[in-house]
Amino acid sequence: MRYVVEDLLDDIRGDEKGPRVAAFFDYDKTLIAGYSVQAFLTEQLKSGKMSPADMRIQAGAAIKYSRKEMGFSDFVAATAKSLRGQAEYVMEEFGERVFRKKVAGAIYPEARALVEAHKAQGHEVVIVSSATRYQIEPAARDLGIEHILCTELEVEDGVFTGEVIRPSCFGQGKRIAAEAFCANNESEMSESYFYSDSDDDMPLFEAVGKPCAVNPNDALRAVAHGQYWPICDFANRGRPTLEQIARTGSVFALLPATLAATAPLWPLSGNKRTALNVAGAIWSEVSAALAGIKFDVEGEEHLWSHRPAVFIFNHQSSIDPLILARLIRRDFTGIGKKEILNFPIIGQAMQYADVVFIDRGSTEKAIRAIKPVISAIQDEKLSVCLAPEGTRSAGAKLGRFKKGAFHIAMQAGVPIVPIVIHNARDSLPKGRHIARPATIKVTVLPPVKTSKWTAAKLDSKIAKVRDMYLETLGQTDDDV
Repeated sequence: MRYVVEDLLDDIRGDEKGPRVAAFFDYDKTLIAGYSVQAFLTEQLKSGKMSPADMRIQAGAAIKYSRKEMGFSDFVAATAKSLRGQAEYVMEEFGERVFRKKVAGAIYPEARALVEAHKAQGHEVVIVSSATRYQIEPAARDLGIEHILCTELEVEDGVFTGEVIRPSCFGQGKRIAAEAFCANNESEMSESYFYSDSDDDMPLFEAVGKPCAVNPNDALRAVAHGQYWPICDFANRGRPTLEQIARTGSVFALLPATLAATAPLWPLSGNKRTALNVAGAIWSEVSAALAGIKFDVEGEEHLWSHRPAVFIFNHQSSIDPLILARLIRRDFTGIGKKEILNFPIIGQAMQYADVVFIDRGSTEKAIRAIKPVISAIQDEKLSVCLAPEGTRSAGAKLGRFKKGAFHIAMQAGVPIVPIVIHNARDSLPKGRHIARPATIKVTVLPPVKTSKWTAAKLDSKIAKVRDMYLETLGQTDDDV
């Protein structure tokens, strides 16, 4: 029974509320595109810390497992031996690095929506996976999932022994783990959901009341058709199409082209800002259409009630400049890291557009750089747009705020307008290069006056603004 995500979300929203219902999610190819173990092995090889002997063990076990000459538990046991004697904290730190570099951008937006829907219903959300905790925990934190059932490696005194705690969380082991979870909590297997991509998970599929095949392999798809289970294929990750590659390339190529096409308006009008405003409007509208980006904006009136202003935004994606150009539209400039100047064509285009570039490695140079920004606000009545986090976040969690934006607003005597971007990563997450079609949800909060702010109270004022973001995003500081 072919479903789209909205069908599943409607089913969840119509289900009973509370912890009697559990939602079990497989990890690889269900919550994330691809296999986390592949990301781990790739990074281990790049690091140069895997010995030739360990490589032979890992490769040999992988070949035997792929040929079905070795069961999953034996495969994990063989690969775990390479960790003997290693401190557990090393693997925990490595897992965090792999998540930021490889996995954060691979989380399916559709899976995130399902997780959020279950959480909103008060369901117990659980990752149940044959992967290890070190692969799963960073993503679980990003998704706000508390419970993890997984294959556990034996640790003594903070050091791996090279052994696996059996049974591993695979096949029948997943069912055993899920049934134990329900027995130890208030959940009922007959009322619970299970999402997975593989027929290896048939024991757990048969045990829950609400099975759902997600991105299923051929064997599972056949079973799901025969049993009339919901089947849902997530399309927002994985290998991009040639059309998506071409569209994304066009978005970035269009910026310098648009600036060049509108440049004659500068001498004709005698005002460079007129040319930049027209270029920005054309680029943002056409680029959004090319990338398949639509907008769901709440509080749009706050974009216009106080100008000039310092517009701040939570930085999730390389697509953010397009979002901001589409929202703010005219009479604004931006602040970016000086490294952008090294980007061919784009760097020069942004320099022409009067973007102010700062050296984040030098506080003194950064302070000098913002003086022209304050002058632009006061003398030219230009608004300024920048990200107080300073860089893109790897996952969904809001980062710490730096003080630059708030100093600028306070010194220029203008309000701060917080722009909360909910899901730009659905289109173009950090670590990815091809934009996917998405509807970007944005909340523009009421302007925050800074006229009575003082340097002594700046930290507390910044904390209050950041709390507004956390509340709007449904996050807490515990999530960071």
